[in-house]
Amino acid sequence: MQEPILNKAKKDYHSPMHTAEHILNQTMVRMFGCNRSMNAHIEKKKSKCDYKLPESPTEEQVIEIQKKVNEIIDRHLPVYVELMSRQEAAKIADLSKLPAEASDTLRIIRIGDYDACACVGQHVSNTSEIGTFQIISHDFENGRWRVRFKLV
Repeated sequence: MQEPILNKAKKDYHSPMHTAEHILNQTMVRMFGCNRSMNAHIEKKKSKCDYKLPESPTEEQVIEIQKKVNEIIDRHLPVYVELMSRQEAAKIADLSKLPAEASDTLRIIRIGDYDACACVGQHVSNTSEIGTFQIISHDFENGRWRVRFKLV
């Protein structure tokens, strides 16, 4: 079942930035085999995500992350909501961060064929609304890689 993208959204994140975070998360999962961000701070001007990694990505890998995120944005993928059971959602999304009090019916955000994630935040309806993703800085400490980014 699909529903309009802004219905039932609870967190008031900046929609383009929050959607870019989803794409970054999936890119990190695909490139490094890590989990989605363990911590994120999403704001309109700039945002940050933390990932648990055994070592810092090289400068070449950081450039590749930015390139891949922008390639997905440039595909103009639809972003939509699907409501599904927890059991169905577990087949397509990582539910490990799901709060214990979450209902059996979950709100899954899909970004075309690229990403599916349980989320209560607001998102754009198409990746063409995001802009250009730019990594502005990053650092690595004690197995935590923090990346800061903005949209231009």
